[in-house]
Amino acid sequence: MKPVYKRMLLKLSGEALMGDKEFGISSDAIRIYAKQIKEIYDTGMELAIVIGGGNIFRGLSGKDQGVDRVTGDHMGMLATVINSLALQNAIEQLGIPTRVLTAIEMPKIAEPYIKRRATRHLEKGRVVIFGAGTGNPYFTTDTAAALRAIEINADLVAKATKVDGIYDKDPIKHDDAIKYDRVTYDEVLAKDLKVMDATAISLCRENKLPILVFNLLQEGNMKKVIYGENIGTTVVEKI
Repeated sequence: MKPVYKRMLLKLSGEALMGDKEFGISSDAIRIYAKQIKEIYDTGMELAIVIGGGNIFRGLSGKDQGVDRVTGDHMGMLATVINSLALQNAIEQLGIPTRVLTAIEMPKIAEPYIKRRATRHLEKGRVVIFGAGTGNPYFTTDTAAALRAIEINADLVAKATKVDGIYDKDPIKHDDAIKYDRVTYDEVLAKDLKVMDATAISLCRENKLPILVFNLLQEGNMKKVIYGENIGTTVVEKI
């Protein structure tokens, strides 16, 4: 059985790395994700990853602490690099070749992001982790995920969350929340479904790049995604 996708971009939130902690990185959580990433790698599919930094610092919330938005966003970008290095370490401990490429140059610890370099690493069978977002303030890591996926010609953006798809309202707070199996980009924007930010959704819509939202906490879901099983919610142009 072969994967239905040749190249995929996985979007992980920084909060996903916290596990049961209130902040920081949980070694147990990161090992679980690395194990699932290895399952994908072993199928021969090309995988790129973008990680958020919310477990360490979130630029937007930094404003509440008196931090200038641009400064806060730069701090958030550095947080994503810390997460990228932590995930790289966990993946490489499983014997998988990995490269971290950053939008802000820091040659002592990672390679600078260059599109051709990124695609070459993927072609050579390396897992590529993109750090530092887009390198610009006011853009989220969701937008960075959409942008990088388009640049490397990925077939899918898979957004890993704590819930099993997209709902019409928060399923954690509302028992009557209704889950969508498939939804259009326009519906996501019109109903403000909080899948990814509007810039990321618009980028995917313009380039007809499907988004799959699924629960990564459930073991085995990652393999179900790449084999095209009906899990989570898919965002597409038309239903």
